[in-house]
Amino acid sequence: MTRYVALLRGINVNGITVAMADLADTFHELGYTDVKTVLASGNVLFSIDSPLVDTPPINRVDAAALKSRIEAALTARFEYEAWIVLVDAESLDRIVRAYPFNADHDGWHSYVMFSSDPGHLSELAGHAKELDASDERIELGHGVLYWEVRKAVGIKSAFSKKSAKLKYRDTTTTRNLHTLHKLLEVTPG
Repeated sequence: MTRYVALLRGINVNGITVAMADLADTFHELGYTDVKTVLASGNVLFSIDSPLVDTPPINRVDAAALKSRIEAALTARFEYEAWIVLVDAESLDRIVRAYPFNADHDGWHSYVMFSSDPGHLSELAGHAKELDASDERIELGHGVLYWEVRKAVGIKSAFSKKSAKLKYRDTTTTRNLHTLHKLLEVTPG
C-alpha cells in the first residue's frame, strides 16, 4: 500500500468552491482508500492498495497517470480545470524535515512550493539573488522550493509576484509548513 498526498491548486478561492466531504467522496469513487482531507485548502491524503502499473523488477504506481486520473475526476465533478501536485507521504516527510530555514522564525511565514514541473522550480530558484534577504529567502530543495518571507511583506514580496505569474499556475502550489505538519500528523507511518 502506498500513501499519497494530493495538493489541489486554486480551490475555495476565486469562486471555485469545493466541499471537503465531496472531495473525499471523489477519491473514494476512484477506488482509493483511507481518504482524509486536511483543512479546506485542498489537501487530500489517500492510499492505493495495488499498483497501477507493473514495471519489472518491482511494482510501482505511474505517478503521471495517477495525477491525470485524479485531475480528470476533479474537473468532471466540480466543473473547473483541476490541477494537482502529487507527493507520496514518505517524500513529504523528507521534504518537511529538510526545511532549510528557521521554521520558528518569529514574524516570518515558512512555505514549501511544490510543482509538477521541476523546470519551473529551477527557473523560480534563479531569482534567489534578486531578493532582499531581510524580507524573504528561497532555496531549491529536492523536488520543491523552500521559501520564508516576513509576515509584514507577505504576498507583496518580490518572490510572491514572480511565482504568481500565469505560466506557473497549472504546475505549482504552495503550502505553509504548519499545514504540511498537519498532513504528516494524520499520515500513518
